[in-house]
Amino acid sequence: MASRRALQIGGATVGVGAVYYLYSAGGNPSVAEKKLEHDVSAAGARLKGQDTSTKEAQKKAEVVAKEAGATLDRTVDTVRGEVRQADRVITAKMHEAGSKLDQLKDDGSKKFDSAYKDTSKELQQTADTFDKTVNQKTAEAKSGISSWLGFGGK
Repeated sequence: MASRRALQIGGATVGVGAVYYLYSAGGNPSVAEKKLEHDVSAAGARLKGQDTSTKEAQKKAEVVAKEAGATLDRTVDTVRGEVRQADRVITAKMHEAGSKLDQLKDDGSKKFDSAYKDTSKELQQTADTFDKTVNQKTAEAKSGISSWLGFGGK
């Protein structure tokens, strides 16, 4: 009966150990298995009096390197996506600015043409008024001179 009880306690201990390693590995069985192997290897080395700090450091470095690589890959992908989005926004803004520039150019050209036509019309009217006034004053002057000289025919 004592051996049966020892088997039950041993089985429970193994079960608790398995749960512990699965929990500490975040539910990932392969990571739990590697941690268990590492712990068994470290315990064996301690019993034999061997120093495993170099191997442990190398394994930890590999794990950290993998995690850092994954984080770096995610960061690079995120940055690439943000750069693509910024490029799309910049391209759209450039097209919008080009359209506004074309519109302003057309508006400016139309305003210039309108001002040119208005100024030309006013200039022409002023010139016509000046010509009329000159012709009228010339006719009056001729009439006055003719009357002085006796050529005036009334």
